[in-house]
Amino acid sequence: MNADLKRNLLTHGLIILGFLIITMLVHYPSLLGDKQINQHDILQGQGGNQQLKEFRAETGEEALWNPYMFSGMPAYLTGVQYSGEILKHVYKVYLLGLGHPEGILFASFVSFYILLLCFKVRPIIAAAGAIAFGLNGFNIIGIMAGHNAKIAAVALMPLVLAGIHLTFTGKRWLGFGLTAIALGLQIRTNHPQITYYLAIIVLAYGINVLVNTIRKKDFKPFGINAGLMILAAILAVGANYGRLATTLEYSKYTIRGKSELKNDQQASSGLDREYAFRYSNGIAEPFFLFVPNIFGGSSQQELSTKSAVAEALESAGYNRTQIAQQVKAIPTYWGDQPLTAPYYAGTLTVILFILGILIISKKHKVWLISLVVLGIMMSWGKNFEGFNNLLFDYLPGYNKFRSVTFTIIITIFAMNLLGFVALERLVSSEWNAELKKKTFILFGIGGGFLLALLLFSGALGFRGAVDAQLPDWFIDAIREDRRSLLIKDALRAMMFVVSFAVLVWALFKKKVKVSQVLIGLLIIVFIDSFSLSKRFLGEEKFVKNPSRDFFAMTEADNAIASQTSAGERVLNLQNPFNENRTSYYHESIGGYHGAKIRRYQDLVDYCLQGELQSAYQKLQSQSLDFSGLQALNMLNTKFLFAGTQQNAVFPNRYANGNAWTVSKVTPVNSPDEEISSVCSINTKNEALIDQTKFDIPQISGSGIITLSEKTPNRVVYSADISGGQALGVFSEIYYPEGWEASIDGQEVDILRANYVLRALAIPEGSHEVVFEFKPETYYTGNTITLIFSCVILLIFIATAGLEIRHSLQ
Repeated sequence: MNADLKRNLLTHGLIILGFLIITMLVHYPSLLGDKQINQHDILQGQGGNQQLKEFRAETGEEALWNPYMFSGMPAYLTGVQYSGEILKHVYKVYLLGLGHPEGILFASFVSFYILLLCFKVRPIIAAAGAIAFGLNGFNIIGIMAGHNAKIAAVALMPLVLAGIHLTFTGKRWLGFGLTAIALGLQIRTNHPQITYYLAIIVLAYGINVLVNTIRKKDFKPFGINAGLMILAAILAVGANYGRLATTLEYSKYTIRGKSELKNDQQASSGLDREYAFRYSNGIAEPFFLFVPNIFGGSSQQELSTKSAVAEALESAGYNRTQIAQQVKAIPTYWGDQPLTAPYYAGTLTVILFILGILIISKKHKVWLISLVVLGIMMSWGKNFEGFNNLLFDYLPGYNKFRSVTFTIIITIFAMNLLGFVALERLVSSEWNAELKKKTFILFGIGGGFLLALLLFSGALGFRGAVDAQLPDWFIDAIREDRRSLLIKDALRAMMFVVSFAVLVWALFKKKVKVSQVLIGLLIIVFIDSFSLSKRFLGEEKFVKNPSRDFFAMTEADNAIASQTSAGERVLNLQNPFNENRTSYYHESIGGYHGAKIRRYQDLVDYCLQGELQSAYQKLQSQSLDFSGLQALNMLNTKFLFAGTQQNAVFPNRYANGNAWTVSKVTPVNSPDEEISSVCSINTKNEALIDQTKFDIPQISGSGIITLSEKTPNRVVYSADISGGQALGVFSEIYYPEGWEASIDGQEVDILRANYVLRALAIPEGSHEVVFEFKPETYYTGNTITLIFSCVILLIFIATAGLEIRHSLQ
């Protein structure tokens, strides 16, 4: 091994060790202590899949159906494991065995470091860029909220582009192997929205390469490399085939798919436009990339006990303890969104991006500048309506995703890449009149903007939508604090800009060495990024065993659990369709998930919300007569509860039971007719069946159907029918893919009744009725996943081995 190689390996090793140390500094309460981040979405996810984990531990079988959320739904997106996944072990190695969320941050550092190295940026600059990218506001806020899958997907984006860039810049086979395994890992994070944004980045890069190829008229290498990239993508998809195939199959039936209701305002496939654009950046809001508190920071910001708000509270008669408690969550945000937190990119990241605009040649920067602009325009959502409506209506797949503010990660990614490549160019260049002029322009733009912000901040008004809900004596104080937050962060940004300007001046005056300047820059980037990260991931965000406290069994849980049996459901009257804590212990009517079955959501919108209001009114009048709650009764809602105490639990003796026979079958001719009638019929005696989709059975009999056995994948009933054939209605959610039904071992067709339930025509006599969930997509997907995972791993090992061998020669 030659000396240069040894030195390079030592440098890379020390930098990666530095990344590990920074990860530990950010997450030290969990890595070095016994605390964890209190992540809301992670706790909700645990609530939704806890019973499935217990089922797996007890039986060794995978639960493919989740009966504990929304009365039942496929479990593909709530913790299903795929036996063919080899890449999960590769992922653990890449994270050095660190779990989520700690390992995600480490992976972000390493991935962006590798990307910058592939763009021929020296290691110390690449390390600074990696820190800036890893600790950007999008990542840190996502981790705080519990969006682990989303940030894991972001962490692997740079690694994919690194492989692609290697392929097109002379390292064809290493690039091919790296692209295949990196994309396989990225897809495996199971966050299609971020993968979609990655595709946009890759498309922009590809167009740039194609344009340069056309100029050079050198098409053969481009064709070979493009072919390898397509093959890498096929391999990556194949290595995730089980997950992708089941998700794709399921997505057609979720709120991300097309509505069957003609009366639904959302006529096309995808999300409702208002829902998708609910969180849209205001036109000026992307300035938070440069100054995080320019719009007041987050929706609930902690202020000092010496703030204007604290003084106002004191004047209003609050004592010190009350003031200290109140200032922990002040609505300082005054932008256009209902809730937010600033996705800060970094002061130096933005300055370096401007530097890239000024000094990088056109053919290497246009695609990155275009991505920065595109990401911002897309994040404007409803506030840039013409452009974004066009994308929503015509860009394939784009209407499947919500929270368009997430597109700002495209901007942050491109800014960091262009910025730190520009820094490499800057320190490698000779000082001349043109470069001097451009650096003056650079610091004039950055410093001038910040100076204007400081001088004219009083003219901004600082009026937020939330102000209408605040008392008059409070409004002036909160606006003064909003202004104070802006000024403090503008001064903070000015300090970093001036520090960088001094370093550049010292470099080109030859007062310091390049290495000293870069170390200084690395320190500035670290201080900037790390201090921002601690605003959101301070020690107070780490608590001892948050899941233990969150899921601690209450008196209400105990009371319900002691009286319910399999198939009997529970309705939490407190925000039931946005929480999964109930699902931790019980089969819940509600739940918390972004991909609910659309028909169930229709039932919520057309029936259940109204019945919730009726239930509230009944309880307020101290009545337990729930006989009129026809939809809740057909979902076998045995208990309603509204608190943690035993006296907050209310039994429902009118629930229809696990299954029943009806005396009347009413044919309907459309989903609209069915959903409009299901709330008003007596579901215990009458069933609605869409005759355009199912044959209406002739019935004359009746009987009793009792539940004998229930697991996530199998439900068994005993049926005693007399008087001829009967229609059995089962309080189980109808799903057209994977469920099979048999009567005494003979397969029969499953009908859909009352818009969401299963039904069977059962002949006279005593019978065993069995429902089994056997989705062929899942089982076939496991095999395909295993085959492609092995191929990807072998290709990566082979191509990396060839590169190592070449380096040692």
